[in-house]
Amino acid sequence: MRELNVNNAVEAPDSETVLIRIRAALPSLRPSEKRIAQVFIESPSEGATLSVAELADRCDTSTTSVVRFYKRMGYSHYKDLLMDLTREAMRQEMTTSSLPPVSGDIGRNDSLDDIVAKVAINETLSIADTARALDTQALGRAVGLVSGARRIDTFGMGASSFVGLDLQQKLSRISRTVINWSDSHSAWTAAATLNGSCVAIAISHSGKTKDTVEFLSVARESGAATIAITNFQDSPVAAAADVVLTTAARETRFRSGALGSRIAQLMVVDCLFTGVAQASYDASMEALRNTYRVVKDRSQHGGA
Repeated sequence: MRELNVNNAVEAPDSETVLIRIRAALPSLRPSEKRIAQVFIESPSEGATLSVAELADRCDTSTTSVVRFYKRMGYSHYKDLLMDLTREAMRQEMTTSSLPPVSGDIGRNDSLDDIVAKVAINETLSIADTARALDTQALGRAVGLVSGARRIDTFGMGASSFVGLDLQQKLSRISRTVINWSDSHSAWTAAATLNGSCVAIAISHSGKTKDTVEFLSVARESGAATIAITNFQDSPVAAAADVVLTTAARETRFRSGALGSRIAQLMVVDCLFTGVAQASYDASMEALRNTYRVVKDRSQHGGA
């Protein structure tokens, strides 16, 4: 994924990731620019029909702000941004064509059918966008670090902690030594004991969670290799990481991590685990067979 320079425009706009880049830029945008971004995020097909003046009027801002916004997104001409938005809107429609036709955020008066459809669309697009945005070269570096590590420590707060636990359980099944910390003080203490043979993995959607950033910073100071899984390339946790694996989650006002962010993080974790398992294919397959057999045998014995 291309990095965002918060002071200037992104480099070489990609029509396939225009909305991903707009979402990634949100934390660094001015209030007027955020209002513009939200119009495109909430309804790219409708936003793509607006002129500069119409968009400025809808967002209660100036045409100068609109110009500054699209240039910040890496476009020399407004029409080029609109063309990319149109293409992206069509892609989204194709991706979710098998789902019920609903749009917008979850509202006060939505039926349960609407909620199911909107959550499904949100998570489907979060996975699809993450697949497009994930840097496979960075993923390869992360696979190499984890594959060669004597010990892997993971940490995240809130919903991200469950993603770390999922990674621990997966890697443990292929004989990797993994510890997932649920308490920040314990995580910091553990990070201070790591060395060059270890890897620390921090998980944070915003990339700004102080305890998570501290965990990765301490681990780096101790000599460990550091990996961040976050939605924002330009974030404090990313700055503390040797390798950054970016998600492209779609959050709603309900956030809670039970929607787009968690499902996108789990997808990245699955890709990381699968890459590590593939790197030692025969040994990993044998370990998976053994763990499956043990659980199956004990379960059957316990029920006898």
